[in-house]
Amino acid sequence: MRGRLITIEGVEGVGKSSVLPVVRDFLTEQGVQVLQTREPGGTELGEQLRDVLLNTDQEIVPSAELLLMFAARAQHVEKVIQPALQSGIWVLSDRFTDSSFAYQGGGRQLGAERVEVLERWVLGDLHADLTLLLDATRETSLERTKKRRQLDRIETEGDEFFERVRLAFLQRAKADPLRVKVIDANPDFKTVAASLRVQLEVSCGQWLSEAVAS
Repeated sequence: MRGRLITIEGVEGVGKSSVLPVVRDFLTEQGVQVLQTREPGGTELGEQLRDVLLNTDQEIVPSAELLLMFAARAQHVEKVIQPALQSGIWVLSDRFTDSSFAYQGGGRQLGAERVEVLERWVLGDLHADLTLLLDATRETSLERTKKRRQLDRIETEGDEFFERVRLAFLQRAKADPLRVKVIDANPDFKTVAASLRVQLEVSCGQWLSEAVAS
């Protein structure tokens, strides 16, 4: 049986890195094999492009940023994600295409149309089966981001940029509510983790039963 693709999304500071183990452990407890990966990254080429994209010394125009993101994604999909799914492995990805719609389409104001063209070309009929969108106020995400030792090129953007990114994420959720589930990331970690587990039980219950039975 083909595996499932689950993605974690949200602006900087919402706690994606903290909750990824929660999602991974939940799935593993249900008896499925899980591959955890990230974007940009996931492959040797992807990690090299990640370094370029996040380097604060590098000036990158919005269109180049979008194309580099999809270059990394093309390699990631063909070399990692698709082979794993075809082998029955569930893939858990820290970011996927929704981030391009939010950051480049919304934040960089390139619009959704350009992203859609690249999405069709690179992904074909591949799409996330479930997207967990962690959403928090700008005040909450900024407070958490400031605790980091060093900010990358994108994290140094201003409030208006991140408000556009957040709005674009929420628009994606509104347009596709069956796939994108919004999780309130404002509370403490324990509360968010509990909400995630409940959502996973609801959204993945049937898939997990079928996967274990096979």
